[in-house]
Amino acid sequence: MKQVMSNKLIIAMYTLPALILILALVYVPIVMTGYYGLMEWDGIGAKTFIGLENYIGLMQDAKFWDSAYHSFLLAAFSTLSLVGYLVISLVLANKLKGSELLRKIYLIPMLLSSVAIAQLWLKIYDPNNGMLNSLLEIFGVENTPTWLADPKLVLISIFIAIIWQYAGFYIIIYSAALKGIPESLVEAARIDGANPIQIAYKVKLPLIAGVIKVTIVLAIVGSLKYFDLIYVMTGGGPNGASEVLASYMYKEAFASYNFGYGSAVGFALLVICLIITWLVRKLTASNEEIQY
Repeated sequence: MKQVMSNKLIIAMYTLPALILILALVYVPIVMTGYYGLMEWDGIGAKTFIGLENYIGLMQDAKFWDSAYHSFLLAAFSTLSLVGYLVISLVLANKLKGSELLRKIYLIPMLLSSVAIAQLWLKIYDPNNGMLNSLLEIFGVENTPTWLADPKLVLISIFIAIIWQYAGFYIIIYSAALKGIPESLVEAARIDGANPIQIAYKVKLPLIAGVIKVTIVLAIVGSLKYFDLIYVMTGGGPNGASEVLASYMYKEAFASYNFGYGSAVGFALLVICLIITWLVRKLTASNEEIQY
């Protein structure tokens, strides 16, 4: 077996199908998206080469920048929510009574599709019969908010739904990382007189720093290209108050039949994701590797 796996031809035969699939499903569409961004095209008829007009138009498009701003707000909010997920994971890692049940409850949103979650939160936010406004009325609030119709409230309302949707995903990642920490290290810190907060901050967090960096990248990039739940709940409204880059790209390409401009938006989104990922990796880079 060792002799077979040292044969470069056999290695190439094993890896070639995967490389072809990656090339066909990832890199070719990326190149084609950038290429379509150079065209004036409705997605059906003949293409007209217009050079960088679409990309120059992006720089002057107020709707594009508003959508980008909302996407960055979502990315910032999602990154901050990681602190909450991490705290919950640290608490559950202490083997408290009922922690296993809570861990399973947090996973429930992962079993639902984004469309189902959107429909659920639409019912919660319903201004007339929704659970949230009904609770506010019980506590004496007369003029209950129209959560998804108010430009000042729509983003925070959507962000709360997204936090609920991804809670289980990040908690299970952090919980798995915390379980990998040797109990002997925690016990040694406890014998030295460290309290639970000190153990969490000075022992556990440094040991899972690599996992935390990965989740930061996942949260930011995932937020920048987030689409489905927002589109189902608000469609980018009211009046563009919840429009994000992915929904703006969809509307331009498939609703307005401006496929060339929509491709330019999509390619710009890709570039933004790459730059943000590079910046996060640079800012969180460390030459120290903790061994245990």
